[in-house]
Amino acid sequence: MNTFGHKFIFINFKFIHMSQFEEKVSEMLSEATKLGWTVNEDLLTKIAKGLGPSIYNADSSLVSSSDQAELDRVKQNFLIGKLGCADNESLDQAIDEVVQAFGSSNRNKHRILFYYQLVVKLGKESVYN
Repeated sequence: MNTFGHKFIFINFKFIHMSQFEEKVSEMLSEATKLGWTVNEDLLTKIAKGLGPSIYNADSSLVSSSDQAELDRVKQNFLIGKLGCADNESLDQAIDEVVQAFGSSNRNKHRILFYYQLVVKLGKESVYN
């Protein structure tokens, strides 16, 4: 007690600052919710880590579904290269289904969520375990 008979309690407040990466994952979880999707946060985080710094660049963080060359790169570099899928029509069909899941008019097809949907659709979650 002090001289006025009052007790003082000092509380140490710590400000928790999320890293840029954590903020991006949180943003993607929010976007998934807006789209009505339920996502596995652990898997989403692993996919985001695998994408590296590209998730912070305004252009490379999005998938342009109107650009066939972009979709071909997703197929070749991610589906075949990273996930080890065989090159066949089912990959093109999976990409088309993910584009439709976002809505073809949705210009914000975030690469993290796009890849997440492909991983789940193709049953390739084990790649990230």
